[in-house]
Amino acid sequence: MIVRLTGTLIDIDEDSATLERDGVAREVLVPRCSVGELAACRGREVTMYTLEFYEGNQASGHLVPRLIGFLHSEDKIFFRRFISVKGIGLRKALKALAEPTGRIASRIQDGDAKGLAQLPGIGRRAAELIVAELRGKMDDLALTASGARDVPEAAKLTKVQRDALEILVAWGDSRADAQRWLERAAQLHPDVDAADEWVRVAYRVKTGVEG
Repeated sequence: MIVRLTGTLIDIDEDSATLERDGVAREVLVPRCSVGELAACRGREVTMYTLEFYEGNQASGHLVPRLIGFLHSEDKIFFRRFISVKGIGLRKALKALAEPTGRIASRIQDGDAKGLAQLPGIGRRAAELIVAELRGKMDDLALTASGARDVPEAAKLTKVQRDALEILVAWGDSRADAQRWLERAAQLHPDVDAADEWVRVAYRVKTGVEG
C-alpha cells in the first residue's frame, strides 16, 4: 500500500493533483480544502500522505486503483475517522471537506450539526449522525478557541512573520491556516521583509496565486 508519495506537482484541478517522479505521473484525489495550498506548489516537489483504494464494480472485476492525498498527516487522520461514519463514502468525504479539517473537527466536538450540514453534500441527517458517532473523538484534531490545534507554536517564523500572523488572525483567519500559509510564503518569497507584505503573499498562497 502506498502511504506517502513525493513528486513534482505538475497539475492541479478542483478535485485532483498530478505528481510526477522518475518519468511516472500519478493522479491523486484531494479534498477541496487543499486545492488552494496545492496550487501555490505547482511546479515544485511536494510530499503527500496517501490512502490507496479500488473504485468500481467488484462483482464484474472492473476495479481501478486510486490514491487520495493529503498535504498534512493530521488531515489524513481526520479523513479516516470521517469516513468511518455510515453513509460517508470516500468521494462524499472529499467533496465535503471544503474547509480545513481542524475547523470541521471543532464543529464535531462542539456538536454543531447545523454548521456541519452546510458542508457540500452533508445535510441535516448526515450532520447529526457525524456528531453522534464522532463527538469526543476529535479533540486531538480540533482547533482551539485561538484558532490553532493544541500543538506548540512554530518557532520557524521570524518576528515580522509573527506580526503578520497576528494580523491574519485578527482579520478572521484561523491561526493554524495563517501559519501554514506564511510558512509556504517564506519558501516562495524569502526576500519579503515587512509584515504587510507577508500578509499579501500569505493571501496569495491561500488563493493559489503565486508571484
